[in-house]
Amino acid sequence: MPRVPASVFLTLALALTLPAADWPQWRGPARDGIAPGPAWPDKVSGDALKTLWRVENLGPSYSGPVVSADRVFVTETVNKEREVVTALDRKTGKEVWKTEWAGAMKVPFFADRNGSWIRSTPALDGDTLYVAGIRDVLVALDAATGKERWRVDFVKEFSAPLPDFGFVCSPLVGPDGIYVQAGGGLVKVDKKTGKVLWRSLADGGGMNGSAFSSPVFARFAGRDQLVVQTRTKLAGVDPATGAALWARDIPSFRGMNILTPVPVGDGVFTSTYGGNTQLVKVESTGDGLAAEPAWGFKYEGHMTSPVIVNGHAYLLGKDKRLVCVDLAAGKEAWGTDKRFGDYWSLVANGDKLLGLDNRGTLYLVKANPKEFELLDERKLGTGETWAHLAVAGDELFVRDLNGITAYRWGK
Repeated sequence: MPRVPASVFLTLALALTLPAADWPQWRGPARDGIAPGPAWPDKVSGDALKTLWRVENLGPSYSGPVVSADRVFVTETVNKEREVVTALDRKTGKEVWKTEWAGAMKVPFFADRNGSWIRSTPALDGDTLYVAGIRDVLVALDAATGKERWRVDFVKEFSAPLPDFGFVCSPLVGPDGIYVQAGGGLVKVDKKTGKVLWRSLADGGGMNGSAFSSPVFARFAGRDQLVVQTRTKLAGVDPATGAALWARDIPSFRGMNILTPVPVGDGVFTSTYGGNTQLVKVESTGDGLAAEPAWGFKYEGHMTSPVIVNGHAYLLGKDKRLVCVDLAAGKEAWGTDKRFGDYWSLVANGDKLLGLDNRGTLYLVKANPKEFELLDERKLGTGETWAHLAVAGDELFVRDLNGITAYRWGK
């Protein structure tokens, strides 16, 4: 066997330790709002954040951009009648391909003030892009060409009513399947064929179904599981069978459990609109698993999914304050006097947080458990920004209601 030069092993080692340079799904590589990669600078204003390119005249969307090594994928709703998926060249913003289908609906009046657009953030898995359309369909596209590979219409599949709020949950990719809250429940779909493998936690869909939150993977008491927040419950589900391993009622106003819960240690951190902020501990009972509140206090989350840094959760709540929660003590460490917008997409890197306000302001905040420490802010000037921020390596991708802009940290 020929001798392998030491430089080859060094190259392989570096390849395994280099920071990820993509943003393949809802809330990033690990689905927790943490951006791996080089440490961020202390500023976002001026030349600290440089514009690389901008694409104008996109239809509105709540979907966050999905980023690969050479592509950026965006969705839009056009003329209130069809949904469009576009692949852009990551370096230039030039269109690579575009595909579309008929798909639009009007959500209830109290949810329509910001528009009835495509909501779910796609998921990229190798050469396949999984896109959820608002009318409860899941579509698999060839990421290189945009060609449709398969689709599942959950309304037809389960004879379920069209969800009143549309398909909101963002797909979660597993080794052999895609997990979504659709069709009035939690569903696993074979990622190669689109065949439905099981449905769990069925709630009937319609006004009282149509779950908003997105599932995540976790491991508690030696058991791999999905953690999912439905309109009424927080539950752990066996990924292979769909069997509920544990469940707890999670009260909220009109079932508005919107944010994505975050597994931490042996529990799950969550917060609900009309409910409270709590840590649910999951443990073995000998016969199975059980979940009990470790602590809780009266603070209402809303749409912003939290990030956790060094034992502290950062969250923008219903009252539009940014709060820091001490997870060990089970109490608010601090909360801002300042009120922000209705929604932030939060991303953390090291000891810094980026918060993209729905009003189009980007905030850079120190992840300081002792006090609110605003490092810098920048008005992006691109309109409202409801889509989740994507951070890939040293680049940021901001999808506003009219287009998408790529930025790079200045050198």
